[in-house]
Amino acid sequence: MNRPRVPSRRCARRSRSIAAEAGQMALARFGTDFHRWEKTPGSPVCEVDIDIDRMLKVRLSALLPDAGWLSEETADNPARLARDRLWVVDPIDGTRDYIRARPGWCVSIALVERGRVVIGVLDAPARGEIWSAALGEGATLNGAVLRAGSRTDFPGSRVPTDALPKADRDLVVVEKPNSIALRIAMVAADRADLVATLRWGNEWDIAAAALVASEAGAAVTDAVGIPLVFNKPRPQAFGVVASTRGIHRAAIARLADRAAAILG
Repeated sequence: MNRPRVPSRRCARRSRSIAAEAGQMALARFGTDFHRWEKTPGSPVCEVDIDIDRMLKVRLSALLPDAGWLSEETADNPARLARDRLWVVDPIDGTRDYIRARPGWCVSIALVERGRVVIGVLDAPARGEIWSAALGEGATLNGAVLRAGSRTDFPGSRVPTDALPKADRDLVVVEKPNSIALRIAMVAADRADLVATLRWGNEWDIAAAALVASEAGAAVTDAVGIPLVFNKPRPQAFGVVASTRGIHRAAIARLADRAAAILG
């Protein structure tokens, strides 16, 4: 795979501006009455998701006309596979919190080039947070440089979750926003030491946040320790593990038997 180009600062700046515009669109209707439904059981969506998705497609496609498109709220088009560059978008990551008028949601925008994320933006206006990263240029939260933590002892690691299974009660529970992207970003900001999932997840859920975390110095892989690659024919990864570098190997080892049982 050829190494992706470092994106221009103008492109990164415009991406942040467009994400902020989308965030304000969402915030304007946050806590109001709007149509919502389930795409599949347990997978909520609302009309705000759809409206923001349409706006983002217009604005981001105008910014980079040659880039393909992959979004949670747009039917997938395999023509994206022929593109070197691809926008990967979740118009509202954490829709469940958005619908319930809780602040754990964000607009997630990533630019992928040749399989790697080169720009990542999370705009979380209900939390007053703008997370941003560009490949090779670090990550920021509201303009302040991010540094992931330096934890090396796995027991006692902070995990954003509702509850821990018995086998993991040597870990520590911290706040859990519904958005997986925001949970990954917590590792970048040293608000958590570990985020781990053991299910097939979609690229739009993790692409932007994965760059924010890695540019802050965290380790980010799938659930079995394989580096993430984006713009695949089936745009999914088996889980995600984002952690401080010092505990990543221990996290993968802790999950190994559970991952093997799921993968068969």
